[in-house]
Amino acid sequence: MPAPERIPPRSMSSPESPRDTELLARGELTVRGRVREASNAVLYCSVAHEGREAACVYKPVAGEQPLWDFPDGTLAQREVAAYEISEATGWGLVPPTVLRDGPYGEGMVQLWIEADPGARLLALTEDEEAGEGWKAVGPAQIDEDRTALLVHADTPELRRLAVLDAVINNGDRKGGHLLPAPGGRLYGIDHGVTFHVEDKLRTLLWGWAGEELPAEAAAVLDSLDRSLAPGAPLATRLAELLTGAEIAAVRARVEALRATGRHPEPSGQWPSIPWPPV
Repeated sequence: MPAPERIPPRSMSSPESPRDTELLARGELTVRGRVREASNAVLYCSVAHEGREAACVYKPVAGEQPLWDFPDGTLAQREVAAYEISEATGWGLVPPTVLRDGPYGEGMVQLWIEADPGARLLALTEDEEAGEGWKAVGPAQIDEDRTALLVHADTPELRRLAVLDAVINNGDRKGGHLLPAPGGRLYGIDHGVTFHVEDKLRTLLWGWAGEELPAEAAAVLDSLDRSLAPGAPLATRLAELLTGAEIAAVRARVEALRATGRHPEPSGQWPSIPWPPV
């Protein structure tokens, strides 16, 4: 029997192949280990199907910890919904993600992303302003007597992710959820705390707050507005993953972004920075 075709950790700048989602959805899932740092159960797995094999992450619904502000057992569906929205934008910011049965029941399965250890997206500086190529987030306490300015990179890819987070209402965009891949590709992961009907946007990507949206983002939002119309394929798919009220809230956020033409600013009614930030 020939050896399976191993799918390398995703790092290319080309669009995802539909074969990737087929592999994740239909392949044999084998648990290889556990990501201990995660608050919910996150299992590192391999998945194999018809001569193809890849590394992936499996988050069973049974391993989700209850949250006071989200319905129990819904985080996996929200992760898949974030992938569906990301694909609709054409930006491919979320790794291929499916909802399927696994060794510990139904859960989210996502292609494993190997981050580029040399990429820098976040930094602390003792300067009063962000330098060239960086955007200021705000002051950060280093120790009892010293603060520094938290900054993030000013890149088109990171800005796209900030727009996506505003659409999906991401309540937990930490530094560790940003995965720069070799070749300049950027991915965002861990989208379980998303799609709440109330404003929950908490992120480290506030550097563009209040600024005019790029023309590219405005065009994507126009397309999303059409894709979210009742009966459209995206809206129909989201109805399998989210409640009607949550889908209506997505539409409202897209409409608000189109109306203002600007990146959102912190509401002041909810902590704007996730904790811990990394």
